[in-house]
Parts: sequence; C-alpha cells; structure tokens
Amino acid sequence: MSYVDEVYELVVAKNPAQPEFHQAVKEVLESLRVVIEADEEAYRKEALLERLTVPERIVQFRVPWVDDKGQVQVNNGFRVQFNSAIGPYKGGLRFHPSVNLGIIKFLGFEQIFKNSLTGLPIGGGKGGCDFDPKGKSDREVMAFCQSFMTELYRHIGADTDVPAGDIGVGGREIGFMFGQYKRIRNQYEGVLTGKGLTYGGSLARTEATGYGLLYLTEEMLKCNGKDIAGKTIAVSGAGNVAIYAIQKAQQLGAKPVTCSDSTGWIYDAEGIDVELLKEVKEVKRARLTEYAAARPSAEYHEKKAGEHGVWTVKCDIALPCATQNELDLEDAKALVANGCFAVAEGANMPTTLEATEYLQKNGVLFCPGKASNAGGVATSALEMSQNSERLSWTFEEVDSKLQQIMVNIFHNLDEASKKYGMEGDYVAGANIAGFLKVATAMKAQGVC
Repeated sequence: MSYVDEVYELVVAKNPAQPEFHQAVKEVLESLRVVIEADEEAYRKEALLERLTVPERIVQFRVPWVDDKGQVQVNNGFRVQFNSAIGPYKGGLRFHPSVNLGIIKFLGFEQIFKNSLTGLPIGGGKGGCDFDPKGKSDREVMAFCQSFMTELYRHIGADTDVPAGDIGVGGREIGFMFGQYKRIRNQYEGVLTGKGLTYGGSLARTEATGYGLLYLTEEMLKCNGKDIAGKTIAVSGAGNVAIYAIQKAQQLGAKPVTCSDSTGWIYDAEGIDVELLKEVKEVKRARLTEYAAARPSAEYHEKKAGEHGVWTVKCDIALPCATQNELDLEDAKALVANGCFAVAEGANMPTTLEATEYLQKNGVLFCPGKASNAGGVATSALEMSQNSERLSWTFEEVDSKLQQIMVNIFHNLDEASKKYGMEGDYVAGANIAGFLKVATAMKAQGVC
C-alpha cells in the first residue's frame, strides 16, 4: 500500500465520525500523491504526512453562561492548533449549532494550506462553539463571549495563536471577546483580528474575503482567455463573504443575480441590490423575505428539502459562499447543463468531492476555497502587521495588497499544477503549492 493510502486509512481509523475531516484530508492527500510518491521513502521515514494530519494541540472546554431568564446554559468550545511551522496559528472562530470537533479539525486542516498560499507567515488553526448567536440578545451574546474567552485566553496570544471571525462571529462578538481578553491579561495586543476600526481593526477587513474571491476569479478567467465583465453570477449565502463578493462583482462589471440564507433564496433578474441586502442582513439581521418584499424584481424561494436553490439558475460563474458541502453532484450537473464555465469557492469546502470531479471533467474552471477565499485571512495577517507596528493603513493600501496577494495565489497554484503535469487542475495546484512551503519548514525544524 502506498504511503498516501496508509496515512488516509490511519486518519479515518483514528478519527471516527468526523466525515468532513476525512473529506478534507482525502482531497489534499490525493492531490499530493504525485509529490509524495516521487520521494516516498523519505516522507515515510520522517512521518511527515502523519505529522501534517495530526493537530499539534486540541483544546476542548465547557462554556457556561447565564441567559436573560436567569437560566445557566452550557456549550462546548474548541480550539484546534493544527500547524505552526510557518507562523503563529491563525484561523477563525465559528459559533453555530453544527460545530463539533470534526468540523473544527476539517477547517483547521484546510487553514494550513490556505495560510501557506497567502505567502504570509501564519500557521493553521481554527476554533468555535456550538452556541447560536441568532435570536440572542446583545447581553446574552456578551455573557457567552466573555465566558468563552475566560477559558480561551490562556491558549492564545499575538505571537502564539490569533483567532478571527467566521460564521456567527462578527464585529460584535470579536469586540466582546477582545474586551474580556484585555481585562484578564491587562495587555493590549493584536490577539484577535476583525476588530473594530477604533481599537486596532483594519480597513477593508470586512470586505476582504468577498473582494479577494473576485480578484482571484477575475485573474483565473483572464489567464484562460475570458473576461468577467458582462457575466451572470450565481452566489449562495447572504453573509459577509457573499455580500462583498456581490459588491465587487458588480464593480468589475458582472451581474450577480442570486443570494441565499438558511430559510430560502433570492433570484433577482435585475441584479442583486447590495445596499438593500446590507440593510436586511447587516442592520436588521433579518431574513431574505424582507429583501423580496422591498424589491419588485426579486423572486423569493423558500428552502425545501431535495431542492437545489441558486444552482438551478442559468449563470456563467458560480460562487458558493455559504457553508461546507452545499454544492453537490446534482447541483454540479445543473450548472454544467446551464452553461456555467467557472466555479470559485467563497466558503470553506462548499463543493463535495463528487461535484468537484464532475465540474473538472466537464471543463469548468474550478478554484478551491483554500485559494479563492484566502483574502480574509490574508487581510487578517495584514491587520496583525498594523497592530505590531502601531499603524493604520488606508483602505486603498490594504485593498491593493489584498489584490496582489490573490493574483499571486492564482499564479502560484497555476504554476504548481503545470510543474506536476496537471495543468488546469487548480485543486491539485493549490494543495501542492501550499504543502511544499509547510513541508520545507517542518523538515527544517526537525521532529517536533
């Protein structure tokens, strides 16, 4: 049995009931097979793949807090510090009922390669809790965040582990956690990114993941003889990533016509009204039914089991920006049938392995999230730099650096795919390019 297959079997055996983690590892290891098998015995002797797929540290803890009725609630908190070979752990915190250890491990594993691709000195980590901020008062969210940080603070630091936001963790949550960290440690440092602009946050951080997604998509199309201007785009999600992906797509001359949330989706033939979407989702924290009620050109479709939502709409480009495994094989078939020629992931692993393979086999340009949604963590790293220097850069400075990072990411993965005989396979290119930097650092640092 090959070393790659041995390690994958070991991961499955030692991490039962963690299908998302298995999926992430399988995708990466299959891409790396050509690299590993060229020098298999050396990699095996150093157990490099075992060291890559086992986190350096896992922290799991309870989070007790008191709700507005005086009832004590208890949630499960996690921080997975996966790999620090190229820098301090860096990765978001996710607050959502679906969070479990397997989800956090999959996200942390992906983060290793994503962070490597940015070219910045940040390692891979991820964290979160099965707490749901939806429907909670500000006081309840504050009580939870303070309790969460009361344990997490001892495991993080500006040069150790720097969390950020993710699903369910926005500016409000980051602010509450930062305040508690400062209070406990009596130390003002850049321990969290995604902070407010009045206390160390970076301009363009809010827009970064969505903007970065479009910068890379534009470059991918350009290098394949296509222009994004005038193209119709299907977008899933209605959170931070989706909103600013829609905004930047419009700025580049494209026409996004869909968005979605957990209860339904919108098709707007005239193009999504970004300001209205921001009002509904960022200000009112409401459902997309309110968007449809205020926009005559919009059709609202309630989410139903077995239906495929935004991916049934005719489009040139698809940008999945909601959550993992949201785009399955049937969705991929619908996209191909409707003439879609490019898919770039705005969320973490939103496309199933079967869907990814189908899209690639049918000539669809496909870029994985570890490359195309790296703009968020890249700008978080830029926020870390500003905090260390006690400086604030202009929006234009940060945006320019972000665009250059995303363009570089595409060219790095494109070159890696060509070097290893898989031209056009951007999944393999991203995994290989990300892996080689981390592997070189791990070897240089010895067995640790």
